[in-house]
Amino acid sequence: MRRVLIETAEIFEPLLKPSRYKGAYGGRGSGKSHFFAGLDVERCIVRAGTNIACVREVQKTLRDSVKKLIEAKIVSLGALNQFEIQSDRIRTPGGGSIIFQGMQDHTAESIKSLEDFDIAHVEEAQTLSARSLELLRPTIRKKDSELWFGWNPRNPSDPVDRLLRGLTPPKDSIVVRANYSDNNFFPDVLKQEREHDRLHNPDRYAHIWLGEYEPQAIGAIWTRQVFHEHRLAKPPSLERIVVAVDPAVTDTENSDYHGVAVCAIGKDQRGYVLEDGSLHGPPHQWATRAIALYDKYDADAIVIEVNQGGDMVRHTLESVRRGVRIIEVRATRGKHVRAEPISALYSLGRISHVGTMVEMEDQFCKFTSSGYAGSDSPDRAEAAIWALTELFPRLTSEPACELTEIHCAEGAWMG
Repeated sequence: MRRVLIETAEIFEPLLKPSRYKGAYGGRGSGKSHFFAGLDVERCIVRAGTNIACVREVQKTLRDSVKKLIEAKIVSLGALNQFEIQSDRIRTPGGGSIIFQGMQDHTAESIKSLEDFDIAHVEEAQTLSARSLELLRPTIRKKDSELWFGWNPRNPSDPVDRLLRGLTPPKDSIVVRANYSDNNFFPDVLKQEREHDRLHNPDRYAHIWLGEYEPQAIGAIWTRQVFHEHRLAKPPSLERIVVAVDPAVTDTENSDYHGVAVCAIGKDQRGYVLEDGSLHGPPHQWATRAIALYDKYDADAIVIEVNQGGDMVRHTLESVRRGVRIIEVRATRGKHVRAEPISALYSLGRISHVGTMVEMEDQFCKFTSSGYAGSDSPDRAEAAIWALTELFPRLTSEPACELTEIHCAEGAWMG
């Protein structure tokens, strides 16, 4: 057995001991990812033939994985001659391997391919679903096998939090809380980012930098759990797709975002939020983004909110491309009133987000039955609400309105 000397922050030292479950949670800049990536490399050098599965809930490409970070650790330790870095995996000393997979891609049968692995290293473990955790735990079953989890907490009901921070965590578990203040290598550029958030994003600061649970408005009509429970890696067959735009009124450094969202209804008659394409910039940029997403998803129409810009909103879009089907909608009631029927669809399990859309989900969770509780504008969420309203007209119209080829009737209450 070889020894490897890796400089380790004091906060992580308990995790160097053998344990079935190892967890590190906290805010950004704590060094959690770097610690576990270094531990991956150390374990493979010290114990020849080690097999490690680096998993996350959704992994669309290897760019989503921790592979690049592990490769950097191998180089920094001068161990490149002991590893073989391949396109989809890393071969380790003694014939082992480090692989990178998304749990959403596994079934009860396919997960059996991990039964011979020594370590399951779970990245972004706050996104791990209960189903994935139930599949993974009994699969990693070799003698002295371990499960490692690194996460920034979102909600006490998240499966990893219930497992490792609940009232009865597994007896053979070691869990530490790590934040930027525990990281001796905390870079200057992140110091500037942290101070900016402390001053200008106080509502989110404790979650981002201190590992506190995500904020949620009192009386919110959306909960974070409803997003997590129904989140998908990819949508099923889709029946209709629309792009919706909630344009900002002004174009300055402090202006709101232009909300741009892509939503669809599937052949299963469920709704799917496919992408948050919101952006800052002049009107021409939101129009260009909307057309690009329209083409990307082969959408049926672009839904635009015209309360502030009137005909100029349509003209802006048509300046990029004429002939696109445009559905104009106008707000006639408050934002929270428009939001309530859509939140009901979510609570009934009728809507899924494809992937994670942090900023949009933050805005949803600030809607209450009496208004929007955020200091920001709900531009991203508003765009999605417009899109889903168009896709579920019978549930969200009062009275139901017939759309012309181009315009929505002025009497639609959802606006």
